[in-house]
Amino acid sequence: MTTIRVLVVDDEKPGRERLRRLLAREPRARIVGCCGGGAEAIEIVKRATRAGEPIQLMFLDVQMPEVDGFAVCAALEGDTALAAAPAVVFVTAHDEYALRAFDANAIDYLLKPFSDERFQAAFDRAMRDVQAGHAHALISRMQHLLSGPAASSLAVGAGPSPRPVLDRIVIRGPGRVRLLPVDQISWIEAEGMYVTIHTRDGSTHLHRGLLGSLDESLDGRHFVRIHRSAIVNIDVVVELRQDAHGDYVAVLRDKTELPVGRRFRSRLQERLGQTL
Repeated sequence: MTTIRVLVVDDEKPGRERLRRLLAREPRARIVGCCGGGAEAIEIVKRATRAGEPIQLMFLDVQMPEVDGFAVCAALEGDTALAAAPAVVFVTAHDEYALRAFDANAIDYLLKPFSDERFQAAFDRAMRDVQAGHAHALISRMQHLLSGPAASSLAVGAGPSPRPVLDRIVIRGPGRVRLLPVDQISWIEAEGMYVTIHTRDGSTHLHRGLLGSLDESLDGRHFVRIHRSAIVNIDVVVELRQDAHGDYVAVLRDKTELPVGRRFRSRLQERLGQTL
């Protein structure tokens, strides 16, 4: 049975003890620590990573003195020494933090007092997320090792390899990981810390990642960023329509209309080889 390493962070002892008892009944959880402060939690995560046994999941209180739960997440997300920050389930007595919790990429949000069943649902969701993350990491490593540029960098005297161009995007879902070929993509729109991928068959897929990162990784011969919130597959653009203000709109095969931002017009011009 797969187990995951879990850290409990809550500045109130009753809260810590309740979570500890619930996790002790869960055979898939291995409790590696309980602490009452954000600074201590950050140090535990770093220490575990250095020891080769990184924390995979945190049940994290939001309101804590000095370093709150959101500050813990920000510190860990920004730490380049960590291969990946732990998955997070926020725990709090105040529901006004719910939206911020999901903005911080939390898997789930437990509002005190919560039932045993609600805890179990949160843990099951976290378990699926962690397992999907493992699969994602394995796929990424395989792609890196098998890619031509990466392999060529092993040659004697070879310089730094160029960044591999994505030919598939990993779409994570409950209990599964899907590999989406990029040639099926029509356009991509930004959704905060996520992007929504629109495919040629009319379906959509939510992918955790930043639009800017995808812009750097996709093949520039086919994909062009035309707006701060949109990347388009140039192969599905059938018309550029100009409005009364001189701005352009890209019309796709499925009749979707996407604005061309003035900042990004030069990119489109360069790709088309023509001045707009």
